[in-house]
Parts: sequence; structure tokens; C-alpha cells
Amino acid sequence: MNSVELLEVLVGFDTTSRESNLQLIEFVRDYLARFDVPCALIYNDERSKANLFATIGPVDQPGIVLSGHTDVVPVDGQPWTLPPFELTERDGKLFGRGTADMKGYIACVLALVPALVNASLRRPVHIALSYDEEVGCLGVRSLLKVLQQRPIKPLLCIIGEPTELKPVLGHKGKLAMRCEVHGHPCHSAYAPLGVNAIEYAAELIGELGRLGQQLKAPAHHDPRFDPPYSTVQTGVISGGKALNIVPADCRFDFEIRALPSQDPALVAAALKTYAEREVLPRMRAVSAQSDIRFSELSAYPGLATAAQSQAAELIASFCGSAAFGTVAFGTEGGLFDAVGIPTVVCGPGSMDQGHKPDEFVSLDQLQACDDMLQRMLASISV
Repeated sequence: MNSVELLEVLVGFDTTSRESNLQLIEFVRDYLARFDVPCALIYNDERSKANLFATIGPVDQPGIVLSGHTDVVPVDGQPWTLPPFELTERDGKLFGRGTADMKGYIACVLALVPALVNASLRRPVHIALSYDEEVGCLGVRSLLKVLQQRPIKPLLCIIGEPTELKPVLGHKGKLAMRCEVHGHPCHSAYAPLGVNAIEYAAELIGELGRLGQQLKAPAHHDPRFDPPYSTVQTGVISGGKALNIVPADCRFDFEIRALPSQDPALVAAALKTYAEREVLPRMRAVSAQSDIRFSELSAYPGLATAAQSQAAELIASFCGSAAFGTVAFGTEGGLFDAVGIPTVVCGPGSMDQGHKPDEFVSLDQLQACDDMLQRMLASISV
């Protein structure tokens, strides 16, 4: 099967993050078995989802990991004009959910398997497929625990997120948090007797904005990124029961997208300190039961692979360009890098199409990815 045929199969599996990915994983397992390639499945606790890891070539040498996530974002509420879970070809473009982000890359990797099996490899190629990337890079963590136990670390990991096959060496990290504010309700005619959770939450959100403004200072900039500074934003808020009741509860979710050189936990810690020192004492002066609680929703580290590194040199030779860049979106790359596996991001398609209705990858991009992987194969063959 070529990459287009494989992509048609992969798109046919609805692997929205809320669904199981096992049908896709089992298809890949069976596909690899046709070429006598064994693989390991690493399940979640409910055994409803799994990562897949397979190795082709000598196991006593450091190799190259070709890594992709199998889950996709929902199509709910999006004005699709084509069936999202069927591959449709029009005007040199292949439409379907996940074609760009990132089943196109996975299809190219699987299409390479026959050539990998038949080659005399000096280094192994590892295929790593994960679940639940779109909801916080969750699934890959159990896969990385397995890789950490191996005596030989891979030489390079290529995360195939859509970059139009331009070599990407960096992206920001992310910390997503929830803040829950518990006040004291009363009739709104006697508002001073209550603790208005919405108003105190608004005060905390305002402090978040001030912290975000501090991150915009030129001293904190990294011109490789767009925007060139870490960002903070509140994305979800809920609270209150009725206009004539002082609200007892309010919660809001916020995120920090941090440059690789900065720790987003410091921003969260600064907000907690402000809450404990400035806000909570005023709330408890009215009601001792008042409280402010913070919890982490998800987090992943940034990526900053050096331009003067073997990983950068390798990806430049594979994709034919040393015009290294960065991307605004996050990937699993920072997690691979954190366990000592040098990582780059390079894959077919553009994130301009990712997560959108009528998502697509062009046939030209798919062919270019096939060509890049063939160059990789040539470089590690005897």
C-alpha cells in the first residue's frame, strides 16, 4: 500500500480524543505483522486506548524514532462540506479529519515499512504512535517510560506534525490550570454580607493579565518565536446561579504558553501567592469558609534543540533545508527531549489546515514526505 492508500484507511478510523484509538492501532499492528515486524502495545488503565512501538533494524545501535499521535480533534459544530472520516481527493488535495494533523505523516511512515524491512540497516528505525496528544500530550508519557528503560537511547526523534516539511527545532511549552473560588452566598440586597466569588475571580484574572504584561518586556523576548514572548490567557469561566444571589462559586481555566527558556510554573506560583496574600484574607474576613484552590489540567515542556547539533544536521539532510524554524503550537517533542532523545518537528501539510473544517494535505506534500523518508533510509543503509 502506498501513502495515499494508507491515509484513506487511517482517516476512516474516528480517533477523536474522546473515542478509542484501538481500531487504528490494531490495523497498524496487523499491517506490521505482514512484514514480520513485531510491536508492543502500551495500553491505558482502561485498555480502551494504546500506544504502539515497533523497531526495524539492529537493536544494538542508536536509531531514529518516527513519531506521531493517532488522535484527532472533534468535528462537532464545524461546517464540513465533505465527510470528515472519509478521504476525498479534489484538485490535488486529500480532505479528511487528521490528514494534516497528523495521519498524513503516519501514512508515509507506514508506506516506508516494506523498504525498511528489505534494506540492510546500519541503524534501527522505531515507529512510535501515541494517543491523547490533543488533550495534553497524555498518552505518550507511558510510552516514554518504556523507552527510558532501554539501554540504548535513540539518536533522533522526528515528530511529524505539519510544518510543510520545514525543519522545526523549537516550540513553546504549556501549563493549563484551573482556579476555583469559593465564597459565601447571600441575598444580593445584602451584598456586603456575602463573598462574591465572581468578583474575586475577576480580581485574580486581572492579576493574571498583569503577570502576562510583565512577560512582554523586551528582556524576556526570544525572536525565534511568534509572538516572541510567553503568553497568558484565561479561556473558560463559569459561576453564579441568579442575579439576585451573591455567587458562592466561580471557576476559571487559564494557560501559560512559555518560551522553552522560561518555567510556566513560576507564573502559576505568582498567582497563587497573590491569592493567598492579597485576596483570600479579605474573603475570610467576611466568611472563614472562603477558599481559593488551584489544580493542574495539563502540561508539557517546550522544545529547544540546538541548531548546532547532530539532530539538526540529520533533519537538514533528510528534508534538504537548514532553514530551521519554530512553531507556535505544542508537540510531544519536549517530552521526548526531556528523557534524553534529541527531537525535531517535521511533517507534511500545514497547521493552517489542522483543526479546521475540510482539513486537507496536498498530494505534493505527501509525496515530498515520502521522498524525505527515502533520504533518511538511504542515510542509514549499508
